[in-house]
Amino acid sequence: QVQLVQSGGGLVQAGGSLRLSCAASARTFSMYTVGWFRQAPGKERESVAAIFYSGGNTYYTDSVKGRFTISRDNAKNTVYLQMDSLKPEDTAVYYCAADAYILSVTPSNYRYWGQGTQVTVSS
Repeated sequence: QVQLVQSGGGLVQAGGSLRLSCAASARTFSMYTVGWFRQAPGKERESVAAIFYSGGNTYYTDSVKGRFTISRDNAKNTVYLQMDSLKPEDTAVYYCAADAYILSVTPSNYRYWGQGTQVTVSS
């Protein structure tokens, strides 16, 4: 029903910045919560940030607070993850995911997923 197309990612130096984008096909995009998740080899997928439907309140996992910023442009059906002060431990495959009318950062609660993009931060 909803397709998510990610862009961004790549290789950056520690301390650098990167912006990820997630474009959705949903017509009623403002009713969708969108989350960013990441998964490193041998690790569980973890929630990084989320921006919730309606009022647009946000969530950040402790390890990225103050460094990452999630935002949305409903006119463009796009959610962004601005990543600043990147650290090698941020290296992972990053996924965006979405679902309508949810207040959750648990991966299993999201029905629609982007294709993922590799973010590599060199020391």
